[in-house]
Amino acid sequence: MQRNMMLRYRVAMEVRKFLDANGFIDIETPMLTKSTPEGARDYLVPSRVHEGQFFALPQSPQLFKQLLMVAGFDRYYQIVKCFRDEDLRADRQPEFTQIDIETSFLGEEEIRTMFEGMIRSTFEHAIGVKLQPFPVMKYADAMRLYGSDKPDLRVKLEFTELTDVMKDVDFKVFSGPATSADGRVAALRIPGGGEMSRGEIDGYTEFVKIYGAKGLAWVKVNDIAKGREGLQSPIVKNLHDRALDEIVRRSGAVNGDLLFFGADKAKVVNDALGALRVKIGHSEFGKAKGLAQGEWEPLWVIDFPMFEYDDQAQRWSAMHHPFTSPKDGHEDWLETDPGKCIAKAYDVVLNGIELGGGSVRIHREEVQSKVFRALKIDAEEAQAKFGFLLDALQYGAPPHGGIAIGLDRFVMLMTGAESLRDVIAFPKTQRAQDLLTNAPSGVDEKQLRELHIRLRNPQAAA
Repeated sequence: MQRNMMLRYRVAMEVRKFLDANGFIDIETPMLTKSTPEGARDYLVPSRVHEGQFFALPQSPQLFKQLLMVAGFDRYYQIVKCFRDEDLRADRQPEFTQIDIETSFLGEEEIRTMFEGMIRSTFEHAIGVKLQPFPVMKYADAMRLYGSDKPDLRVKLEFTELTDVMKDVDFKVFSGPATSADGRVAALRIPGGGEMSRGEIDGYTEFVKIYGAKGLAWVKVNDIAKGREGLQSPIVKNLHDRALDEIVRRSGAVNGDLLFFGADKAKVVNDALGALRVKIGHSEFGKAKGLAQGEWEPLWVIDFPMFEYDDQAQRWSAMHHPFTSPKDGHEDWLETDPGKCIAKAYDVVLNGIELGGGSVRIHREEVQSKVFRALKIDAEEAQAKFGFLLDALQYGAPPHGGIAIGLDRFVMLMTGAESLRDVIAFPKTQRAQDLLTNAPSGVDEKQLRELHIRLRNPQAAA
């Protein structure tokens, strides 16, 4: 842990040196701010002075850094605590540290080039690792090939698209999703996977159920020359010859390979096969077969959709945040066809973990208002929640953009740690508790009265 803390310090120092050399200045932004419930849940802080009103702890300094651009600070950064009241996992903590950066007058490529330079410089000076230049991949290609917007490129397995082939097969498990508007059928070829036992295949079938898959169809390729007879699987009898030929041709399967299939809503297929791809690639079998190679595999993912449709709420929601700029020429679709809008957004990924993300921001008030309308945020609600930003944009905001990189994740990757908790001093547990100080804890009645708060269930807080 001491080594981890020392490395964390060195990483922060290298980042500061790089940003200072490139003209960025460190500006602190407020910790007590306004609740804008658009992302994760806010941590709320009751106000004693203003009865019944609350501050929120910032999920990120997004709005403040945009206001600093309007104010004429062209290059800002901050290594800052952020807070999100969300369900935890290995790479989440309720309070975490971001390297938060904003700059004016740079486009998408210029921002990516600069901060790729920062990441590569930090790796080299902090741990002596020279990262290769980062490849760039479109979001649509990442989802098509890997089922993930943060693919682990150390794993050399890719999806084979089969949706079009399966529309007319008798096998309803495949033809149903293939003919559905939001369905997908894809295969994952495992070189040498024919060696897997039925027990191992059953184990992977149980694994994909975690991600919503109902099962996991498979085909072992024993002898391609024998056609249908050379394929071993319970599903072969349900597929016509053309479909079987296309499966083999498109996947590039050879004798001794195993094919796994996903057929469901596209999200389920992407999540399930995407997780299976990583699990098999890093398994003992995968290592023995060379399915995972390389120590460091960085990547930029670009051209994200502006919006994703929320089936429960029956409306569009922002994929990143509502201040992300659409691609030039896409502004007109904001009100007519939001699903077609592509964002000037980018994520930086390392070894299958999202290291950070950012975007070019909206700097024109009329475009920002269109985005709010697409999100079903009316003018009155927009003014109440974000009026200070909308007002500032009217004073001539420069084109600007930025990125936020997770310092905790950065150091976690460098150390090879399993969890963020291994690189944070005094971390919280999986249940968002600090067992050292016994926080959160109850407070006495006098404090609650001063804050004008009455508990619904006082026993629960005891």
